[in-house]
Amino acid sequence: MRLLFAWRYFKAPKSTQAINWIARISVIAMAVGTAALILVLSVFNGFEGMVKSLYSSFYPDWRLMPAQGKILQLTAAQLKSLQQVRGVEAVSLVVEERALLQAGENQALVTLKGVDTAFTAVSGVAQHLVSGEFVVGTAATPYLVLGAGVESALSILADRNLEPITVYLPKKTEGLQVDWAESIRVDTAQTAASFLIQQDFDDQYAITSLDFMREQLGLTSEEASSVEIRVNSNADVSAIRSQLQAIMGSQVLVEDRYEQNKTLFRVMRTERWIVYGVLSLILIVAAFTMIGALTMLVLEKQKDIQVLQALGANTSLIRGIFLTEGLLLSMLGSGIGMLLAYGLAWLQLTYHLIPLEGGSFLIDYYPVAIKAADFFLVAGTVLVIAMLASWIPAARAATYQISLREM
Repeated sequence: MRLLFAWRYFKAPKSTQAINWIARISVIAMAVGTAALILVLSVFNGFEGMVKSLYSSFYPDWRLMPAQGKILQLTAAQLKSLQQVRGVEAVSLVVEERALLQAGENQALVTLKGVDTAFTAVSGVAQHLVSGEFVVGTAATPYLVLGAGVESALSILADRNLEPITVYLPKKTEGLQVDWAESIRVDTAQTAASFLIQQDFDDQYAITSLDFMREQLGLTSEEASSVEIRVNSNADVSAIRSQLQAIMGSQVLVEDRYEQNKTLFRVMRTERWIVYGVLSLILIVAAFTMIGALTMLVLEKQKDIQVLQALGANTSLIRGIFLTEGLLLSMLGSGIGMLLAYGLAWLQLTYHLIPLEGGSFLIDYYPVAIKAADFFLVAGTVLVIAMLASWIPAARAATYQISLREM
């Protein structure tokens, strides 16, 4: 009943043409606001997905680290138990330490990461090489796989550099050394390749042999900085965590990919809600147009309200008719906006219509990721705003008391 009245009021010609135009403008405003909100959220999703994929290429699914200190004790029995956990596909031992690399007169302060042969099964670094082959060598003949930023800082070509790189690492000593030279271990390594993933990694990391790092730092075969683990995509996250923690004990931190990058993911989530809040203001502004349209419609339909009251309609029915009218205007506008947003997003995905300026990005167009959750979120937002905006004119219509004699 209410929807029928609302639909007839929407279609029927008005005595004042301005009412029709204001109603149409409110629908257009809702459509534009809805489309803008969905498109911006979709672009944000695209950038977020791209950043997450880049970070997932470097960080493992799970990482085990000492709760205190820098060195993790891992026995052969524990390593075997980790490899036998259901869902675990690969386990890699890692030793990390700050180091200074020198090529001629050029130097670069890096995080030198020693890895074993299982590292390529855990990390995607090997899939992002821009030169050379992923080779880390042995303790006797170590090789370096450099980040592109480190390669640039050293002014070399990693896959063509004939001169070995000098590596300075802190020596594992007890007590304070007066002579700094006694605290530094110096060796050389040949470069093998370079990778390009993301600036945070490209400018900071160099990868080499795990055995080389252990020898330089004086570590045993049961010592490492961390353990990196790759799991099956269908693995039970809570079961994986509990089993890993049970094997390693309470002195070891078990971190998933989100926990390894808490700050990054927290910032992205916060930015998303800020963008959503700011763009929702467009819908609120559009709601003022709808309030104006409904207020004028109430004035236009005073006779209809009087007739309905005479026929026994209560205030709830009158209020519901104009609330439904407001919802009809908003839902019609949001529906058009959603179709428009989906069409534009599809065109961007298919034809890359809007490019990214500057040429310094991994892709040359704005990334877009369409998510059904965004459509439901925006539809819910429109519904709430429409309900609040429609309530004032609807409540006003319900309080009209018009005498038949005066008409």
